Amino acid sequence: MQMIGQGAEAKVFRTVYMEREAILKVRPMKGYRHPELDRRLRASRTKNEARLMREARAAGVRTPVIYDIDLKECSITMEYIDGKRVKEILDEQPERSEELCRMIGKALAKLHRAKICHGDLTTSNMILTPDGELCLIDLSLGDTTIDIEEMGVDIHLMKRAFTSAHSCIDDMFDVLINSYKENTSDGESVMRRVDDIKSRGRYT
Repeated sequence: MQMIGQGAEAKVFRTVYMEREAILKVRPMKGYRHPELDRRLRASRTKNEARLMREARAAGVRTPVIYDIDLKECSITMEYIDGKRVKEILDEQPERSEELCRMIGKALAKLHRAKICHGDLTTSNMILTPDGELCLIDLSLGDTTIDIEEMGVDIHLMKRAFTSAHSCIDDMFDVLINSYKENTSDGESVMRRVDDIKSRGRYT
């Protein structure tokens, strides 16, 4: 088993599960929290992330298939997604930016139509598979039964991340938004909320 990533609350390993390549995501104990509170928080967040992944897939958005959930260890074993992170593709092949931005906009519209927000939608959390599917990963900050405000926050944060990571193709964000609006009836309302969030200086 090989550790391939570590965030504020989880460690990610590449492993094998029932003879299939897999990813193991583990939320380790936090010594600064009360043990029982820590256990409940980690278990709740693990369960929530798994639920979001399943609901996103049901809404037509590609996410890793879940193989196993262990609430005692606060871990999720999931499908290993072969492919390349969209951030790397946009950096190395900017000529593909229009195609990819259309795919991102469509996937985000599907999420929002299902009342799901990703919570950390950056091009580092997207993988393009060899057969051309866009897969969203790391929904640990997401939520369900959301309203226009959460949809607006998703897009506002995506815009900031896109501008920061891909300033040379910043104009392509308009392509993403047009694709988003083409695939959801709430597009105009959400974009008005994005403008409102920006003017309030929230999430800056």
